[in-house]
Order: sequence, then C-alpha cells, then structure tokens
Amino acid sequence: MFPSHFYRHNQVNDHKYSLKQITNKQKGSAIAIAIFVIVIMALLAAGLVKILSSSAESVAYEVIGTRAYAAAQTGAQWQLLEIFPHDTSTRTACKNSIVEPDFSNVEGLGFCQATVSCNDDGEFDGTTYYIITSVGQCSIGGVITTRTVEIEARSL
Repeated sequence: MFPSHFYRHNQVNDHKYSLKQITNKQKGSAIAIAIFVIVIMALLAAGLVKILSSSAESVAYEVIGTRAYAAAQTGAQWQLLEIFPHDTSTRTACKNSIVEPDFSNVEGLGFCQATVSCNDDGEFDGTTYYIITSVGQCSIGGVITTRTVEIEARSL
C-alpha cells in the first residue's frame, strides 16, 4: 500500500520526536543540580568560616596567655631584686605579704597585673631559702588568662 521509503521517513521522524521528549524532560534537572551544588558550596563555606574564627580565637588566647606569663615572670624577677638588690649588699627581708608591682609604664603588659608572694622557707647551714610565687593575670576584651611562676632561691 505505501511505498517503502515512506516507512523509513516515519521511523526517522519518530526517532527525532522521541529525542525531543527526552530533552524536554531533562531541562528541569539542570536547575536541581545547580541548587544542590550551591547548597553544598554554602555549607563548605560556612564550615571554613567557623574553622577560621576558632583559629583566630585560639591565637588571641595564646597571645594573652603569653602576656600573662610575662607578667608573672616580671613579678617574680621584681621580688628577686627586692631580696637580692644589685646596688647594695643589704638584703631586704622576704615579707610573707602579697605585693602587686606596678606595670602601668611597661609597654607590653597593659591590662595585666602580677600578684607576688614571698615565703622565707627557713635557714639551713647559714643559707636562707626563699619561695617566690608570682601569678600573672591579663584581661583584654572580656578574656582573662592567668599564669603562675614559682621560683626557689637561696642566699649565697
């Protein structure tokens, strides 16, 4: 009834029509994939921001802790200088009181203080022993850190 080339032409048209249907069905999937990729990238970016902020915070604690350690070390050295002065052979007795040296003129120790105590640990064979404890504390921006230094000294 129909010539053979008619069937071939319809088969080609049917094939083109079925490809159009598949392409039309896939157009919406590109948007879904794009939204998925954007959400994943946003989650990765949020994670990186959190990691960076916690890293910056730990560096700040480390810096303030180092300043507190420097304040404690400075307080202990100040007390040693009181007990064993450089310019005279006369020694100051180690008082069992708590002293806070003034750091207002010390450039790296702003917002820091040191509480120093000195205990005369006794005398043995003509040598006096001392225990000096210095607690340095720095408070910057609501962050407070404390470091303690203890020194044992003896007279010569």
